[in-house]
Amino acid sequence: MARKLPRKDVVIIGLGWTGSIMAYELADAGLDVIAIERGPWRNTATDYPPGYAADELRYRIRHELFLSPSQTTFTFRNKMSETALPIRTWGAFMPPNGVGGGGVHWNAETWRFLPSDFVLKTHLTQRYGAGFLPEDMTVQDWGVTYDELEPHYDRFEYLCGTSGQAGNIKGTIMEGGNPFEGPRSRAYPNPPQDQPFGHTLFGKAARELGYKPFPQPSGNMSRPYQNPLGVRLGPCTYCGFCEWFGCGNYSKASPQTTILPALVRKPNFTARDNSEVTRINVDGSGKRATGVSFVDTAGDEWEQPADLVVLSAYTIFNVQLLLLSGIGKAYDPAANTGVVGRNFTHQTISDVVSFFDPAKFVFNPFIASGAIGMCIDEFNGDNFDHGPHGFVGGGYMGHVQTNGRPIETTPVPPGTPSWGAAWKKAVKENYQSAIKPGTGVHGSMYSYRDVYLDLDPTYKDRFNRPLVRITMDFHDNEIKQNKFLTDKFAEIFQAMGAKQVHKEYRKAPYDITKYQTTHLCGGAIMGTDPNTSALNRYLQSWDVPNLFVLGASAFPQNAGYNPTGTVAALAYWAADAIRSNYLKNPGQLINA
Repeated sequence: MARKLPRKDVVIIGLGWTGSIMAYELADAGLDVIAIERGPWRNTATDYPPGYAADELRYRIRHELFLSPSQTTFTFRNKMSETALPIRTWGAFMPPNGVGGGGVHWNAETWRFLPSDFVLKTHLTQRYGAGFLPEDMTVQDWGVTYDELEPHYDRFEYLCGTSGQAGNIKGTIMEGGNPFEGPRSRAYPNPPQDQPFGHTLFGKAARELGYKPFPQPSGNMSRPYQNPLGVRLGPCTYCGFCEWFGCGNYSKASPQTTILPALVRKPNFTARDNSEVTRINVDGSGKRATGVSFVDTAGDEWEQPADLVVLSAYTIFNVQLLLLSGIGKAYDPAANTGVVGRNFTHQTISDVVSFFDPAKFVFNPFIASGAIGMCIDEFNGDNFDHGPHGFVGGGYMGHVQTNGRPIETTPVPPGTPSWGAAWKKAVKENYQSAIKPGTGVHGSMYSYRDVYLDLDPTYKDRFNRPLVRITMDFHDNEIKQNKFLTDKFAEIFQAMGAKQVHKEYRKAPYDITKYQTTHLCGGAIMGTDPNTSALNRYLQSWDVPNLFVLGASAFPQNAGYNPTGTVAALAYWAADAIRSNYLKNPGQLINA
């Protein structure tokens, strides 16, 4: 029998970026807020101080900051005709675990989506005609526009102290920035990070080829910064231990270094860590959430009643809780009905490994940060004419070499033995003069009818709940897109003077064992039609009005950028709708 706790105004499931933002906003509005987090509490000073945070074996290889598959996992298959099997070791993505969520381990690449990304179906249809899109592609408009989200993008960037060079301020194109970005209301709060030698050469070569390179927008501080909440961050030391690691220098924007220090001081906010929410409870009508049930590490079950429920877990777990709680109709790809599990996406990431003359080029790859590099955006979204190429979508490309860590940074030319004296010799000769960007081609992945999430009919978790089943494969559109972008990317390294360029294309079938990014999107998407979306434009459930679902699970398809900036902007957008409208008149903000 679950023990019942005192009622709260708001219960938030998950305390990463979106949960922290929503908790602060609603606590600031005077509501009594509790956040429930599956993983442990994490503090910068005690959990990853500089003395041991830079431990590549512990954090990169053994995945200290991530959920263990022994706790829970997913099943995977490429095709609907196949039998899905459990994932035993994380490969293509890494589910975060603990307070701060993915904001602890991220690289801090802080992008805004293009204006056309939010009206994708309308934009592509108007430009190319409906017949240009693949028949089974299910892309759709978001229900919100870039202009509506711009103030919320701005707010997140100033919370984080984002370092960058604006490319478009109120319609005026700015020299040195990204000329393709949507208009922004003001410049970044901090100037760009200093660019190392290799990144500078990449920018020079890109300009010579006619492109407009710009420094990657970064949540790594280029100088000391105090954010609007009064939280201070220090300048980046370029240690190269960002992705997969917590930042012990207070130099990388994370919930711990930007918002949690202010949130935990609010007397009307509490948090419970090491507690897994197993269900969102609803009343007899099924139209109102009454709170959540969760289990602590002792195995005791608790019920937390609340008037408002905010689901802000990782993408797949958002979908799982909706399905297990019976909220929204489960997606059926055969009948093409239902909404929960629909439009699931990842990304199409590829790389180009370039080898230069060691006598002429010394790149010092260990001088790095999580989001340092020079990028181009000519081939992102619909920034170029897709008509002659037979695909849609794209991505940014950049020399974004984030580290030179000794275990994983061992690029050697093709044909080198994989072990032994010859391999060691090649590593030594090429370490300083080879370039292997972490995600050089960062491509979009659009949504398809046969790529989705549902509950596995066979495998269950430790609570005897069905695991989430992933059905995913790349389609021809994404394979064509990736080849085109990778070839264009390689040309820049050839212009830099590389003596050998090795292209690592993304190929089908989708490989669950090869890491791309942790940017899984969709499954509980937003939109304007309850027949094709689980959430309305304010991220409010169409079926349960006192439930809001935050995170990348709301994306109808994935664009050619890292999603965190957009995830956070949507959280602020939803919080503003709750504070301005919902609290005054609880109920549906939009009538279906």
